[in-house]
Amino acid sequence: MEKDAPHVFGDNSGSESPEGGYRDYRHGSVSNKDDARRGSKLNEATDIYGDVATAEEYGYVSRGLKSRHIQFIALGGTIGTGLFLGIGRAFSTGGPLSILLGYSFVGLAVFSMMMSLGEMATWLPLPGAIPQFAFRYVEPAFGFATGWNTWYSNAITLCAEISAAATVIQYWPGARDINPSAWIGLILGLILFLNIFAVSIYGEAEFIFASIKIITILGLLLLALIIDLGGVPGQKRLGFHYWKDPGPMAEYVASGATGRFLGFWAVMVNAAFAYGGVESVAVAAGEAENPRHNIPKAVRRVFWRILFFYVFGVLAIGVLVPYNDERLLSAIKNSEPGAAASPWVIAINRAGIRVLPSIINAVILTSATSSGNAFLYTGSRYLYGLAQTKQAPRFFLKCSKSGVPYWCVLLTWSIGLLTFMSASAGSSKAFAWFQNLTTISTLFTWVAICLSYIRFHHALTAQGIPRSDLPMRVRLNDKSPILGWISFIFFSIIIFFNGWDTIAGGFNYQGFITDYIGVPIFFGLFLIGKIIFRSKWIPSSEADLFTGKASLDAIEWPERLPRNALEKVWFWIA
Repeated sequence: MEKDAPHVFGDNSGSESPEGGYRDYRHGSVSNKDDARRGSKLNEATDIYGDVATAEEYGYVSRGLKSRHIQFIALGGTIGTGLFLGIGRAFSTGGPLSILLGYSFVGLAVFSMMMSLGEMATWLPLPGAIPQFAFRYVEPAFGFATGWNTWYSNAITLCAEISAAATVIQYWPGARDINPSAWIGLILGLILFLNIFAVSIYGEAEFIFASIKIITILGLLLLALIIDLGGVPGQKRLGFHYWKDPGPMAEYVASGATGRFLGFWAVMVNAAFAYGGVESVAVAAGEAENPRHNIPKAVRRVFWRILFFYVFGVLAIGVLVPYNDERLLSAIKNSEPGAAASPWVIAINRAGIRVLPSIINAVILTSATSSGNAFLYTGSRYLYGLAQTKQAPRFFLKCSKSGVPYWCVLLTWSIGLLTFMSASAGSSKAFAWFQNLTTISTLFTWVAICLSYIRFHHALTAQGIPRSDLPMRVRLNDKSPILGWISFIFFSIIIFFNGWDTIAGGFNYQGFITDYIGVPIFFGLFLIGKIIFRSKWIPSSEADLFTGKASLDAIEWPERLPRNALEKVWFWIA
């Protein structure tokens, strides 16, 4: 490959030490994690930028995310406001069987996409990985469109999560008299604090937030089983009563079998929003300790997280609450604040348990704050990745001594100031608007991941790299990128039919715009990239599979050895 090819980042022949002497980690070992981080940071920067002077000028991100951070970021990334709060609207629209099937089908497609992403992210664990993969394996204009799409998607979803948090706080009577802008400002200040100093602070915060969410969902699933089996005094055994009355599937837009199918289809888009952010573990790969070990461990467990949290979660909701529950429909119709529209809270109220709703509301509040924190992190790293490919201004490469790209963080955070619009428009309405606006951009990100993987798979074949060399290998993809194709087709269909209900039964132009505005934005970005870079489809034989890889291969991370049975269990979990 020519060194001056447009998709090559730099020379990967070696790197220099801070003292100016040549140090090639491929011919030595590293004794501890601190040495590993220091060596990785300088060598990675030099490989990417092409010379040590540029690496020292801009700095580089630091591998400060420990194994437990990565595992809990992956765990917490699958549990957000979509599971606790947003699922109520999908449930009332589709019914229990529809949400079970809808969340299962989307979950399988997400799992296929994540397994494919895992192969790329462990081969090259780069910061802001997804647009860099699109840039390297497909073509620069596609990387430009993917990068800016993922950035604005994360930045606006940050607004959605902050808006959700401001809505949740209003569940308590004492908070309703306070302008939502006060809560918005407080949450914005908190997540900036967690992101601006060091990535390890972000990791610790997500570790705590994820722990709270995991404990809560486990408790809710256990409580659902108790309620369903008649374990609450004064309430009979429910079983699958609500699957018979009012029925397993709700009618939507039309009546009869057509209406039930449309109700099921409407669930799909909501499920896509609920799973949004699951790909963040690949973004964290660029700042993870021992990424070749920790990232595959996190990615391979995606299936079980989806099964346990989402499939069991929606099944539990379907047996506890009828989809035509008056309180649920009223809360959705009137945009009632906080957990009032959460099927979990309605189920608890129906069971006569008085204390738990406020506790669940508090957990939903921490979940929304956690999601906002995560989207600020991932959005800033996508922008950092764009700067590395010279598709964003170079000053975004500047990192602090602790390895934080602070200009990327500040610009992404500043988009969150748009959330103050909800102080006058009603934070619950703003949340619904932001949710619709970001769903399709998330789907475009997933489509970009799938297409990048298909090209990555072809590049491995064209360049004679055996799949046995992959740090993470999915055997279903050995002969062809089958999982990438399945997810690519599935998500493309959802994008195409995303706003069908804004046309059926009368044209709703506002809904149509919010449902489809992401389509012209993405293709507009692609056209701008074409004009600026005059790029062409990258032949598989020329795709850049190696820039930045040598420095990662050279680092030998110390193996974690458990000292007792308790540590053995903990190391398996985290």
